[in-house]
Amino acid sequence: MTDPITLTMRVPRVAPAAEPRHIGACTLVILGAGGDLTRRKLIPSLLHLLADGLLPDDLSLIGVGRERMTDQGFRDDLRSAVAGLSGPAGDGAIWERLAPRLYHVAGDLGAASTYEAINERLVAIEGQGGTERGRLFYLAIPPSVYPQAVEGLAKSGALPRRDARDARWARVIIEKPFGRSLDTAQALNKVVRAVVGEHQIYRIDHYLGKETVQNLLVFRFANSIFEPVWSRHHVHHVQITAAECLGVEHRAGYYEEAGVVRDMFQNHLLSLLCLTAMEPPSTFAADAVRDEKVKVLNAIRPMQGDDFSKFAVRGQYGAGTIDGGPVAGYREEERVAADSRTPTYAAIRFMIDNWRWQGVPFFLRSGKRLPRRATEIAIQFRQPPHLMFPLPKGETLAPNVIVIRVQPDEGLSLCFEIKIPGVGVRMTSARMEFGYDEAFGATDHDAYETLLLDCMVGDQTLFLRSDATEAAWRVVDPILGAWDADGAVTFPNYAAGAWGPAAADQLIARAGAAWRTP
Repeated sequence: MTDPITLTMRVPRVAPAAEPRHIGACTLVILGAGGDLTRRKLIPSLLHLLADGLLPDDLSLIGVGRERMTDQGFRDDLRSAVAGLSGPAGDGAIWERLAPRLYHVAGDLGAASTYEAINERLVAIEGQGGTERGRLFYLAIPPSVYPQAVEGLAKSGALPRRDARDARWARVIIEKPFGRSLDTAQALNKVVRAVVGEHQIYRIDHYLGKETVQNLLVFRFANSIFEPVWSRHHVHHVQITAAECLGVEHRAGYYEEAGVVRDMFQNHLLSLLCLTAMEPPSTFAADAVRDEKVKVLNAIRPMQGDDFSKFAVRGQYGAGTIDGGPVAGYREEERVAADSRTPTYAAIRFMIDNWRWQGVPFFLRSGKRLPRRATEIAIQFRQPPHLMFPLPKGETLAPNVIVIRVQPDEGLSLCFEIKIPGVGVRMTSARMEFGYDEAFGATDHDAYETLLLDCMVGDQTLFLRSDATEAAWRVVDPILGAWDADGAVTFPNYAAGAWGPAAADQLIARAGAAWRTP
């Protein structure tokens, strides 16, 4: 078979539009402002939004952290964190517009006095006549502290309770993980909803803010040529891959408790599965979209019996080579137990028992210390029912595949067969490529910009609802339980720099398929 031909999709060069969206005056309160998330994601995102003219002039930010510092000390600390960034995030003029609106409150989140200090600072910022100014609380803290933080904010008056008669809007952003099991997720939801309503809760999954993930809905539902073949009649299987070449880095303490399924499957990968498999919503409104996603989760076939050994593979990386250099195995990482049973890789087959997808396997995999960083969704179509063209001995017909690349090179491709010019009929694969950077120009905008803006506007379309969170735990909890009960697997079982354990290849081979190389 000849090498595939690559064709570039031509798209009229259009600058990305900054859609004007009305945001009223508001104050963003970040609990856990001393962490990496604030420095690496939240502040740069706010600077980008400010440069694009999408933030209100009177937006203020209160950072809450343990370290004692003045407002000016907090500003200086954040200025140092963004100084080396390119674009608006590193632009001194943009920084000077935001800096005077940054404030700091120091304290322990276990102390009532901290929440009282937050409320006092809010009242001082808002001043007289600020009763209609919105309040947005970002919980950039460990999930174990969520209940205490929400209750502390409510008791202090900083966060108006759901039944309070208050003219201002109040919203809470919760970072993943949303619990570590179904029971803990339900308990967390119960505590949070006792204080605020579901319409005020924004469970954030940064994958859903990526351009290509959002474009998946447009690709499916704004193009009549794709949706008719997006079903069991034409699709052989779906692969969703989230590969990372990095190890656990500084997150070993968290990762030892979580593992790959809690870290990646329960939220990111199942969200991508839902967007790939969902039915078209009646409108592009938050609850209409989220209703369809929950239906997919509820239709996933529960595993039982020997399903866990046949259709769910786990792995842990050992020493190996990444980018030509040696790297240590997971058990040799700092703060990792020498006999750790934590999986750093998983490949799982899911079946969706509904009219559209009955019989079509969805293969999801994610792992650390894989050859490259890449996240993609690949829809592989069935072979033609009858091939009239003779193939040379030993050759097979390459399948048609649609690939949606989520990161790092956002875009999509379509692979199909064409005839090679000349006497006789010989075929080769052609791949049509669309890249966001080529079509719209390179951009350093982050998914958090979209999500923060949606929170301020009050658009919950890209955020997880409590029933979806619990439904996702119902899918993965039995797998985690089966793995905890079965200690037979030997770790490590794949070398750093490999594409996972051999058992993962056997898993997908049972369906007559093979893993793609992203």
